[in-house]
Amino acid sequence: MAYENNKDDDCRGGCDVEYIEQRKAIIAMGRQMIAAGLAVGTWGNISCRVGADLIAITPSGVEYTSLQEQDIVVMSLDGQVVDGNLRPSTEHPLHRQIYRDRPDVAAVVHSHSVYASAMACARKPIPAAVEDLVQIVGGDVPVADYHLPGTQALATAVSAALARRDGVLLANHGVVGVGATVAEALRVCAVIEKAAHIAIVAQAVGGVVELEQADIDAMRSYYKKNYGQREGED
Repeated sequence: MAYENNKDDDCRGGCDVEYIEQRKAIIAMGRQMIAAGLAVGTWGNISCRVGADLIAITPSGVEYTSLQEQDIVVMSLDGQVVDGNLRPSTEHPLHRQIYRDRPDVAAVVHSHSVYASAMACARKPIPAAVEDLVQIVGGDVPVADYHLPGTQALATAVSAALARRDGVLLANHGVVGVGATVAEALRVCAVIEKAAHIAIVAQAVGGVVELEQADIDAMRSYYKKNYGQREGED
């Protein structure tokens, strides 16, 4: 579900910035991503839907700690910048392809965390062995084929790998997580990083034992339908 449009006439500097809440959410999650060690410097990128065919996305090469609301770029799914003076992230083709292929997705986070990137460099899927991983991602975490960053070939490969999961490794690169909100997409990346760390450590104490598919399906179904607080429940 896309976020609703809104404006805030009291933004920094007195400007009238559209999609202020979405832009604030992207900035907040970017700072959380850096604080959690899921990326360093200006690496990684974050986006969310702001309309049927519009997304807001982090700009290229700007420190997350210095971002202001007006720095977040709004662009169409066909690649046209419609608001913002900065260039969008170089990975915007990847984000746009995911939104085109996954209408259920409203936010995308691309992180470069250490253990998940180690698995990506080994081109090894993260096994479906940790309960929160299978609940949130839907099973193991596959590895999308390698392509140069920022290319349409990479975008196509990653989106294809996400057809059956909410998180994927990018070969020799990093992680992409998707969700209904920016916070949820970042949570996917964090859980993938934790599961990658566990998988690497487990190899040193005898190897990983994966969960049965029936148990994976049951936990995923429960998470999607029943986990957390639901509106209208006592």
